[in-house]
Amino acid sequence: MDLDAVRTFVAAADAGRFQDAADELAITQQAVSKRIATLERNLGVRLFTRTARATRLTIDGQAFLPHARDLLRAEERAAASVRPGRRALRVDVIGRRLAPAALLGEFHRARPEVELDVVTLFDADAAIAAVRSGTIDASFRAVTMPGRRLPDDIGAARVLDEPIQLLTGPAHRLAGARAVTPAELAGHRIWMPGIVPGTEWAAFYDDLAAAFGLTIEITGPDFGTEPLLDTIADSRSLATFVGAGTRLAWPADHGLRRVAVRDPAPVYPHSLTWHRDNPHPALAALRDHLGSRPLDHSGGEVWTPAWAQR
Repeated sequence: MDLDAVRTFVAAADAGRFQDAADELAITQQAVSKRIATLERNLGVRLFTRTARATRLTIDGQAFLPHARDLLRAEERAAASVRPGRRALRVDVIGRRLAPAALLGEFHRARPEVELDVVTLFDADAAIAAVRSGTIDASFRAVTMPGRRLPDDIGAARVLDEPIQLLTGPAHRLAGARAVTPAELAGHRIWMPGIVPGTEWAAFYDDLAAAFGLTIEITGPDFGTEPLLDTIADSRSLATFVGAGTRLAWPADHGLRRVAVRDPAPVYPHSLTWHRDNPHPALAALRDHLGSRPLDHSGGEVWTPAWAQR
């Protein structure tokens, strides 16, 4: 149904004259008559009767009027749901247990009046495509991978350097260490079955392994976090890497240990990405909030891939 015709019908019903409706809508009286005639033809009924001085609703017109008003209210609600400043700010956080989700949680606590829609997309390519299409407003990602660059219409700002920790079971040789250096991890088996080749996190760990001579194994099916933790807890030889901001929970009898990695501390470079033409006012508020935070939470010397954008 043509909503312009419905809007014209309601204006004419309220005004009582086609000319007054035309004045209100800033169109000609002929246009009003044409729209009403088209609507009547589509509905198969007469909506108005004309007298020398005014127009009056027919019985069918009176029956249709409340539904016409409902249609216009629904149109306004639909438009408001996607209007910048009225709709929720839609942000990709990669995973709900990862550091970007915590960053967005901090923003929510600081600005509870900002409505958020939190999503999790798979990799940087999917996230950047969604930002460019307007499907999402922003994404937390490591940018840019080797041999790639961000499109010119995408803005990015580094918002967090997240320290990487070693996660071991209680029987692992390094379980009792307060901290280890990357060089000390050479020769140890680090198992990360969740790494997917071609992703930004795969590029990060490939560079980390190459820089310090580490062995990072990605073999075996990825059954998720809980089976990984079960395996690490029971192993004397396997360990894995986790971000310091990654929220993990395990049974008390697992006895898992988080061991700091220092001198230098590998840090995962999280950036916020957004479309430069996105007018959503809450996006500016999010960027300001993240920009006011300290970038590096590791302390001391850090390592991150050369391709990670500052």
